[in-house]
Amino acid sequence: MNLDQALKHCGIIAILRGITPSEVLAVTQTLYDAGVRIVEVPLNSPEPFASIAMLAKSFSHKMVVGAGTVLSEQDVNLLKEHGGQISVSPDCNPATIARAVALGLDPLPGVFTPTEAFAALRAGAKHLKLFPAEAASPLTIKAWKAVLPKPVQVHAVGGVTPENMKDWLTAGASGFGIGSALYKQGMSLSEISESAHTLVSAWKRAKE
Repeated sequence: MNLDQALKHCGIIAILRGITPSEVLAVTQTLYDAGVRIVEVPLNSPEPFASIAMLAKSFSHKMVVGAGTVLSEQDVNLLKEHGGQISVSPDCNPATIARAVALGLDPLPGVFTPTEAFAALRAGAKHLKLFPAEAASPLTIKAWKAVLPKPVQVHAVGGVTPENMKDWLTAGASGFGIGSALYKQGMSLSEISESAHTLVSAWKRAKE
């Protein structure tokens, strides 16, 4: 399964910040059962590459697995070595984007202005992460979509809720990165399951 296929199934990218290798498989299985097909393990989590390698092996062809908070070309190299598919960053670093593309990974750089968005595209990105989305609005993506190449997909990360998904999608968003609403340290599997089902249901309703 590649990123575009996964996004068509469900446009939610689960951000598992702080997750440990001992819990990552159970949490990700819970998300998979709810309909989520993309997970990222931020690199400021404990032993992130161990978690990524476990996920890449256990969910091969079933989910898209990647890293978040990717800040350097070395991070990208390690991500590739451990089986990751997507390289998600909070910033727009052309060198990091280009390295991901060169290794066959999908970069999702963080951008907040048209200048950053086009810099990311010139470096090879096809997916953009509007971050922090709660400091912008759906109108931001609507304005961007008027000038961005049509195939480019923009994902809102930060502040997305079941209640506002429809507004973002109507404005042209292709997906959402969702963190603490789906996973934070201390959440039980039943809590994660309930939240994931709520968000996936909201996604499906918003797409209708």
